[in-house]
Amino acid sequence: MKKLLLLISAITLSAVSVFSGNAIAQQATSLDDLLSQLAQGKIAQSKQNQDREAEFNAKKSQQIQLLNQARQQRDQAINLSTQLEKNFQDNDVTLGNNTDALNKRMGELKELFGVLQQVAGDTRSKFQTSVISAQIPGRGQFLDEFAQSMGSSSKLASIEEIERLWFELQREMTQSGKVHKFSREIVLANGEKSQADVVRVGGFNLVSQGKYLEYIDETASVAQLMRQPSSRYLSSANALTSSNNQVVPFALDPTGGSILGLLVQAPDLQERVEQGGAVGYVILAIGLIGLLIAIERFITLFFIGSKVNRQLKSEQASNDNPLGRVMLVQDKNPLDNVETLELKLSESILKEVPVLTTRLTFIKIISVVAPLIGLLGTVTGMINTFQAITLFGTGDPKLMAGGISQALVTTVLGLVVAIPMVFISTLLNTRSRGIINILQQQSAGILAERSENSEKPLTSKQGA
Repeated sequence: MKKLLLLISAITLSAVSVFSGNAIAQQATSLDDLLSQLAQGKIAQSKQNQDREAEFNAKKSQQIQLLNQARQQRDQAINLSTQLEKNFQDNDVTLGNNTDALNKRMGELKELFGVLQQVAGDTRSKFQTSVISAQIPGRGQFLDEFAQSMGSSSKLASIEEIERLWFELQREMTQSGKVHKFSREIVLANGEKSQADVVRVGGFNLVSQGKYLEYIDETASVAQLMRQPSSRYLSSANALTSSNNQVVPFALDPTGGSILGLLVQAPDLQERVEQGGAVGYVILAIGLIGLLIAIERFITLFFIGSKVNRQLKSEQASNDNPLGRVMLVQDKNPLDNVETLELKLSESILKEVPVLTTRLTFIKIISVVAPLIGLLGTVTGMINTFQAITLFGTGDPKLMAGGISQALVTTVLGLVVAIPMVFISTLLNTRSRGIINILQQQSAGILAERSENSEKPLTSKQGA
């Protein structure tokens, strides 16, 4: 029972503290104390409510005044909205009538807007790629503003604007037929900027310091091409930049740079070889080895042939050439019969043959192996191409270009190495066989002379 009284007392004190605000809760010790505290809290609450009612009644007139002001503002806003809506409707009707009247009065002149806008747009597109803009900047701004003005309003173009458009077209045509030199800042291939003399050839090309240039409309700058065409085109550009009002041949791009852009994108010889990959380098290495062997064989056979020809003109046998060594066999064996001398001469010729034919077989092997290695590169490149097709499909041809390039380049390299090796092998074999034939001919002559000398005593004896 005591615990229940304590709980009721705590709840009551909480309520009293909320309504009175300043009352201090006291713990009730009995039911009389609790009743007394409740009575005091009720009295305090009634007094607080009376104070609030008095304050509200004092401010009631003020609240009514504020309400009346808000209603007046609402009524004024409604009246203003009604008036604005009526003005809008009247203006809309007036605008429609004036627009119809303007369209009737303009008649066919309204089509002039579209024509001027189209011409200005086409001219602006032409100026974006025209190299004449490198010499005459700022032409595109007027055309952009003029085209936007013609497309966004119904105002007729002024005579000055139409004449300006005609003037720009006429100036473009006039400058297209002139070769003009002017000075301006250019961007070099390494990214540096330099002030240089630029030669403009009509509306086609820009050259400076023997290099071809390009005009970039986005930045209004002139830059050297990152890659230049071949030397025969650069020589004509150099002749043009260094000429002094003279007629010189010049490689002109009539498309204004399109053909030149494709020309400089074409890979050079080194890039072609690099497209062959590892197989291409192997073919070139084999071809280089064969070429070095061929040069060595040509030099060796040339000196041997010269010595043999010199020996043919001399009766005295020399030991510094194959023919002389074969002739020395006869001098070293003067008493041998024809059969024995023939065997010794054959032996001497056989000793000379390896010196004359050495490494020629290797050149012939290279002429056969090089195309086979090229075929290997072709197969490898096609495998890479089909793998790319399997992974990415056939939507982008550039993905297949690498494998196809390797396939074709290795085939070309194999043939480039094999064809000269075939001719070189044939020439070297012909030269070596020619020297061997000379040795055999001279050997047969020596045997015939020995045979003739051995038959002379027998003939003289028979005659006696």
